[in-house]
Amino acid sequence: MAPLADLAASFAAAADRGTEYRWTVNLSILFTELPLLERPAAAAEAGFGAVELWWPWVDAPVPDQRELAALRTALEEAGTSLTGLNFYAGQLPGPDRGALSVPGEESEKFRRNIDVAVGFAQSTGCTALNALYGNRVPGSSPEEQDELALENLVSAARAAHAVGAELLIEALNALESPQCPLVSAPKAVAVADRVNEATGLGNATFLMDLYHLATNGEDLHRVIDDFTGRTGHVQIADSPGRGAPGTGELDVPDLLERLAKAGYEGRIGLEYKPGDRPSEESFAWLPRPLRGRS
Repeated sequence: MAPLADLAASFAAAADRGTEYRWTVNLSILFTELPLLERPAAAAEAGFGAVELWWPWVDAPVPDQRELAALRTALEEAGTSLTGLNFYAGQLPGPDRGALSVPGEESEKFRRNIDVAVGFAQSTGCTALNALYGNRVPGSSPEEQDELALENLVSAARAAHAVGAELLIEALNALESPQCPLVSAPKAVAVADRVNEATGLGNATFLMDLYHLATNGEDLHRVIDDFTGRTGHVQIADSPGRGAPGTGELDVPDLLERLAKAGYEGRIGLEYKPGDRPSEESFAWLPRPLRGRS
């Protein structure tokens, strides 16, 4: 567990050397003590100009247009940019890990959601859409689910490409998601490769979540060295515990510096649990002047 002052000093020193990171705050795990429409303003008040979201309406792949409009207005009025959005993924947080590979009603919901999510992304300037793969389910073989997944991912990739967006493929961790097949960096990258081969578009990329990969016991330095060039987005939380940097064992400054040296220039998603405190207090590890880089 790193002292917060040391972490803050590390990021300040990196900025002095010319290495500053572009942060985005995940409003589906941070600021959840507030109603959804109040979270963009809270993030802005904490010094951040960019936010990301899981699909906010877990029971509605096609929500009422008024709900979409209200969220868009909340983002605009707060002055925050939406930089990442999940497609419909079932109950998240909850037992589900996505919908697109699950035969029947769930994959049908995913397909109905594609145009809605892509349209909302286009209207907000969001250029990254995360498609969570889903769990293995009884009654369907892995081969059947993978075929369905590829079909749905190809549709999502084509829709995203039409509005200038990337399709993100995320690796989860086997401890918390034992029924999900994408539980390593190579497995997620292989799926992105298959999608790109099928579409010829090249817009399917890897979502490198350092918390999930650390929980899997993967060599994070090797993952960064091998896959940064294939990475469309990075998310962080400390491990174990999925708390803020400094609450676990990860050397977050070292990992982010390695990413920068490997050529990653995208955003760093803050997707951690704030613990038993207001979310705003969980950012003490990051000096306020460094939070809002666009």
